[in-house]
Amino acid sequence: MRTPRPAIAVPPSETEGPLESHPAPGGHSVRTRSQHQRRKRIVQAAAALASRGGVEAMQMRTVAERAGVALGTLYRYFPSKMDLVVAVVGEEIDLLESSIERRPPGAATPASRAVDVLMRATRGLMREPELADALIRSLILAEVQTPFGDRMTGLLLRVSADGLTLEEAGEEQLDLAGSLSSVWVQELLEMLRGRRTYDQIQRRIETAAARLLADI
Repeated sequence: MRTPRPAIAVPPSETEGPLESHPAPGGHSVRTRSQHQRRKRIVQAAAALASRGGVEAMQMRTVAERAGVALGTLYRYFPSKMDLVVAVVGEEIDLLESSIERRPPGAATPASRAVDVLMRATRGLMREPELADALIRSLILAEVQTPFGDRMTGLLLRVSADGLTLEEAGEEQLDLAGSLSSVWVQELLEMLRGRRTYDQIQRRIETAAARLLADI
């Protein structure tokens, strides 16, 4: 088993039945809430295992045991380990989006607002470096398309171009925001390998954002 990585210093800032269970009074909403809670337990269990031993520790049977669900139930929610990885990453992006809704970037320029979002994401991920490393590497090596890149690109467009959505953006705008997202992922990997400090990442992201988003 791997030895968990120390957190990288960053600035502060039961057996389960099938999904289609019999409804009780008000059954649909109760069932939906129960399914949501069960799914959340599974994702949290997977993240906890990955944070200690990487994706290799995210064995489906172990995740099911930790979440308190039957193995068959786990596979109904997540047919593969990659589906679990994507769900854990999605949870991290959900947290980032909630942070942005509570405290939107207030900088004057599109580039500065994008940097704010990316550095918030960096701080959040670096609190669990083993988890961050496992998730980023798995997504990069994945042979299936994952929503990670699109969601980060969409976040950058939203904050840098006055609420612009992926559907509304032009091809060049998508390319620019997507390129900045790719630069950030690469810099994050370099930090996880011990080749970058937080300050170095921020400086590089600021430079890339200033160039890429100058005319967005």
